[in-house]
Amino acid sequence: MKIKRAASIPLVLHDPYFSIWSNTDHLYDADPTHWCGARQQLRGYVTVDGTVYCFLGDREYHETICQKEVDVTPTATQYLFENEKIILTVRFTSPLLLEDFTLVSRPCTYVDFRVERKTDCEVRIDFLASSDLVQSRKDALVGGTGSRKETESWPAFTYAWMGGAFQKPLGSSGDHVTIDWGYVYLASGEADAAFRYDENDGKLYCRLPFGKEKQSAGLVIAYDDLLSINYFGQWRKAYWTEKYADILDAVGASLADREKVLARSAAFDEDLLKKAEAAGGEEYALLCCFGYRHAVAAHKLITDEEGNVLFLSKENDSNGCIGTVDVSYPSVPLFLLYDTEYVKGMLRPVFRFAACPVWEYDFAPHDVGRYPYAWGQVYGLSDEKKQEFSGEQGAVYPPFYSWPEGSGIYDFRYQMPVEECGNMLILTEAVCMLDGKADFAVPYMETLKKWTQYLIRYGADPGEQLCTDDFAGHLSHNVNLSAKAIMGIEAFARLAGRLGRKEEAEEYHKRAKEMAADWEKRAAAGDHYALAFGSPETWSLKYNLVWDKFFGSGLFSDEVYEKELDWYGRKTNEYGVPLDSRRDYTKSDWILWCAAMAGDKEKAAKLIRPVAHYLENTKTRVPFSDWYETVTGEYCHFIARSVQGGLFMPMLMLEKRG
Repeated sequence: MKIKRAASIPLVLHDPYFSIWSNTDHLYDADPTHWCGARQQLRGYVTVDGTVYCFLGDREYHETICQKEVDVTPTATQYLFENEKIILTVRFTSPLLLEDFTLVSRPCTYVDFRVERKTDCEVRIDFLASSDLVQSRKDALVGGTGSRKETESWPAFTYAWMGGAFQKPLGSSGDHVTIDWGYVYLASGEADAAFRYDENDGKLYCRLPFGKEKQSAGLVIAYDDLLSINYFGQWRKAYWTEKYADILDAVGASLADREKVLARSAAFDEDLLKKAEAAGGEEYALLCCFGYRHAVAAHKLITDEEGNVLFLSKENDSNGCIGTVDVSYPSVPLFLLYDTEYVKGMLRPVFRFAACPVWEYDFAPHDVGRYPYAWGQVYGLSDEKKQEFSGEQGAVYPPFYSWPEGSGIYDFRYQMPVEECGNMLILTEAVCMLDGKADFAVPYMETLKKWTQYLIRYGADPGEQLCTDDFAGHLSHNVNLSAKAIMGIEAFARLAGRLGRKEEAEEYHKRAKEMAADWEKRAAAGDHYALAFGSPETWSLKYNLVWDKFFGSGLFSDEVYEKELDWYGRKTNEYGVPLDSRRDYTKSDWILWCAAMAGDKEKAAKLIRPVAHYLENTKTRVPFSDWYETVTGEYCHFIARSVQGGLFMPMLMLEKRG
C-alpha cells in the first residue's frame, strides 16, 4: 500500500536483535535505527554520471535523489526515487512467510534495486552496513570478504562479513540492549558485484555497477547470531540451522530461491491484503501491512531437545521478558490464521516452567525468563530477590527453573493469577479448536484443570490484582478480567468435551454459563457495563469477550455486545477509544479485538479508523507502539511488540468463524 507517512517504516526485520527501521519521512533524512532507537547505520548511494546521490541513511555531504513514493506490504517495503536522469526503486523484502518455518527463521533480507534511465547515463549503486549491527559498544572488529563457487544448491556469489573480535554469544540479557555477538553479512550473486571490509571505519561495502543495458541488481543482508536462546539450560540455535550447515549455506539458498521466494512473498501480500480489506476495509489493511513483519520479528523460532517448535517473544520496550503469557495472548490472532504450531511454541515453555518445583502457585506463571534466557519467571520477584538480583540491563538472572521448592523468590502481590490462568486455558482451546482435536492439551490437562479450579474460586469477582494492562496498576473487582476467567472455564469445558470427558465438560460449561449470567447482572451500568463491579460510573474495553464469539459458546447475551460497542463509539477520541474511564490512553490490539466483536461493519470501522490515523500521524517516531494517548497521539511506552499480532483478530474472526 502506498503511504504518505507512518510512525516508523520497517526495513530489515527478523528477530528482536535483527530489527532495522527508518523513523523519518524520507529514507535519506537520517540513519536507520534498531527498534529501541540505537543507530543501525545503513547507507545507500546511487552515482549517476559521476555525481553521487544519497538514497538511504544520513545524507551528510551528498546530494539526495528525491524520494517520490513509499509502498509498504506485509513482507516488503519499497521506495521510489527520481531525478532528471533516472528513476530508482529500492525494495527491502524480509520474507517471513508463516506458512514456511524455514523462511520465518532464515535471517536473510533481500535488498533489490531497479534503475530506469531517462537519458544515456552511467549508474552504480553503493551499499554499506556499519558495526552498529554487530555490537552495542565499540570494540575490536574482525571481518573480510569471500566467495562461493556455484553448486547444485546455489549460484556463485561473493560476500563480505564483520563481527566483534571478542565474542560472548548470549552474553547479556535485558530490554534496551542490542546484540553484541554474531556476524553480519552482505552478499550478492551479481557477477560484477564488488565487496570490501574496512577495518578502520568498521563497515562493509558492496558496489553494484549498472552497465548500459542493466536495469536491476540485488544483494542479501544476513545475520548469524551463533546462538539464539538458552532454553532451560540448553544452548539452542535458530530453527534455520536445522536445514543449513552454516550461514553461508543459508545465504546461498536465499540467492538460489530468490525469484521463487519474492514471487511467493508478493502472492502472500496480495492474498493477505485482499482478506484484510474484506474484513475491515482499507484502513484495516494498512494496519495489517504494518503489523505483520512487526509481530513476527518480535519472536525467535527455535526447537527444544525433542524437536518441538518453540516461538519465543521478547517484551520490547517493557521489561525484556521472554515468553510472556499475557504478551502471547494478544499476539495470537495472526499466528492462529496460519499455523497453530506457532501458538503451541508459545505455550510449551510456560507449561514446562509451571511444572518446575520453584513455581509453587496453583495458577499460571507470567513469563519464562528474560530474553534471551528462558530460565524461569523474572517478573514479580520478592523485594529480597530484587535487591539480590538487580536486573539491570545486560545482567543475566540466575537459572530459577532449577531452584528447589520453598525458594520463596516471588511476591504474590505482583503476580497475575486470574489473568495468566485465563490466557493459558483460552489459548490452549483455541489451538485445539483449530486443530480439530485436543492432542496438544492431553499432557497438560491436570495442570489446566488446576488453573480452571483457581478461576472458579477467584474469577467471578477478582480481588485486587494486576491484569495484562499492568501499567494501569492494581484493580479490584475487574469486570473484564472476570470475563476472561469465565472464558477460561468455558475453554476447559470445551477441551474436556473434545477428549470425551462428557460429565466434566457439562459441569464446567454449566459453571461458566452461570457465572456469565451473574456477570451481566452485576456489571450492568445502564447503557454500558462497568470497569469494576459496584462502580457503575466506570467503563472499560471488554476485549476478553471476543472469545465467546470465536468459540461460539454464547455465554453472554447479544445485549452485552450491542451496548458495549455503541458505548465505545461514543467514547472514541481522535486517535481511538480509551482503554477505560481512568485515562485517555489506549491499546491498539484491544481496540481491534473489540472491532472484531462488531457484527456491523460501520461500527467496526469507527473503531479501526482512529488507530490507522494514529499510525499515520503520530509525532512519536517509533515502530508502531501499541500503548498511546488517544487525544494527543503520543506514544506512552511499548515499541515493536509482538502484541500487534492482535490487529489480525477481525481477520481471524472472518476466516476461522466464517
